[in-house]
Amino acid sequence: MYTLNARLPSRVPSHLSPPGARMYGGITGSLAGLALLAGVTGLVLLLALVLPAVRRAVEGQIAGQGRALLVLAWIVATASSGGSLYFSEVVGFIPCILCWYQRIAMYPLVLVLGVGALTGDRRVWRYALPLSGTGLIIALYHVALQLQPALDVGMCTAGAPCNVRYVAVFGFVSIPVMAAGGFLLISGLVLAAARAAD
Repeated sequence: MYTLNARLPSRVPSHLSPPGARMYGGITGSLAGLALLAGVTGLVLLLALVLPAVRRAVEGQIAGQGRALLVLAWIVATASSGGSLYFSEVVGFIPCILCWYQRIAMYPLVLVLGVGALTGDRRVWRYALPLSGTGLIIALYHVALQLQPALDVGMCTAGAPCNVRYVAVFGFVSIPVMAAGGFLLISGLVLAAARAAD
């Protein structure tokens, strides 16, 4: 288990090769930093799109940028999917049931947003937003469950319990926090793309 006050992961999984063990802290710290940046950016973008006083200025800035915003959302979805595969397939963390549900929401976004970006279809938000919104809700519940295990409604198993924090970068960034950051930014970018007039 990782300590809550660690700046970067202090314990490296023992099965990693020496080069993999050397890279683990840097990769995990980078993913956590990117996830924090994504979460803050997504929250600011969503607030800017909702608040009437700011919305017009934002819409003026993103006018004609719908496809570029979809490409950015696709990059976030691809990086998030790659990060989840790194933690399970390279590092060897066993995904819990809530991790799988988040993956079920994230992985299709790579294809949906990729096709939307290639075709320039701004209506892709109709398919992407339900996935990113559902994934965000599951990720937030997962974070709450890690902080308060008593919130478990009986869906998590002993084999891969949902309240285990494999990672706690900067003391609080767990894998579900990283997923929530990705889902938040994807949601903001998709909504911005829907509002951007091409």
